[in-house]
Amino acid sequence: MEKKHGKEVKIALVALFGLFVLFVGMNFLKGLNIFSKGDVYYISFQDVTGLASSSPIYADGYPVGTVRSIDYDYTHEGKTKVTIDIEPEMRIPKGSSAVIESDMLGNVRVNLLLANNPRERVMPGEVIPGEIASGLMSKAAALIPEVEKMLPKLDSILTSINTLLANPAIAQSLQNIQTTTHNLTNTTNQLNRLVAGLNGQVPTLMNKAGGVLDNAQTLTGNLAQLDVASTLAKVDATMQNVQNMTNQLNSNEGTLGLLMRDASLYNHLSSTANDADSLLIDLKEHPKRYVHFSLFGRKDKAPKK
Repeated sequence: MEKKHGKEVKIALVALFGLFVLFVGMNFLKGLNIFSKGDVYYISFQDVTGLASSSPIYADGYPVGTVRSIDYDYTHEGKTKVTIDIEPEMRIPKGSSAVIESDMLGNVRVNLLLANNPRERVMPGEVIPGEIASGLMSKAAALIPEVEKMLPKLDSILTSINTLLANPAIAQSLQNIQTTTHNLTNTTNQLNRLVAGLNGQVPTLMNKAGGVLDNAQTLTGNLAQLDVASTLAKVDATMQNVQNMTNQLNSNEGTLGLLMRDASLYNHLSSTANDADSLLIDLKEHPKRYVHFSLFGRKDKAPKK
């Protein structure tokens, strides 16, 4: 009888040990460590979509803990309390917050946004405020309505582009562009040949330019040999003589001045011109008064006896 009870006890112990190993293995597969001595914190979220037990906790990109459990907070409707295990060496400053993030593959994690507060800290057992971060998938989902609004416009634009490309004028324009490109190529080749010819003529042009410079230098030397001071003195003397003549003409002294300024001389000359004009008119009208001639000579009258 005692042996029978001993076998039952052994079987029960083996069963309990198996259950224990199964429990530890399942939690290990979930990422939970039942032997962990980490500090327990709580995070309050409005929405925990995608978050599950054993989801990793990160701080500044480094894993510092895991999610232990997720419980709906019936005392505060709309809130969900997430229990997390954080390594005891981790110090969470007061004012820090937590966000739920997801990557392109759908992996969800909790990221602690540590505040810059070296004096105060969140103590184990306290609640950390949480929120959902707008990751890439959330941003892409937010862009979907805008993309839907743009689709009709894109369809209209593509239709217009297809109509434009189907226009025969486009093909003709492309042909013209090809012709123009060919002409530009020929023009470039001609310019290259012209430049090459000019490069060959550069020495001749330089020699001619050197000759021109020599002539200019010779002319400059001849000009330098001129007695500029004497020439300018003569020019000044000539200008002075002209000025003296002008002064004499403007004055009442001298013959030229009197001729230019004497009004009576002008009147006499005008009267003489009028008399000469009258004489010429009278001469034309009565020439016999002034001239006596005969084609056969003059006959002398016989003297009276």
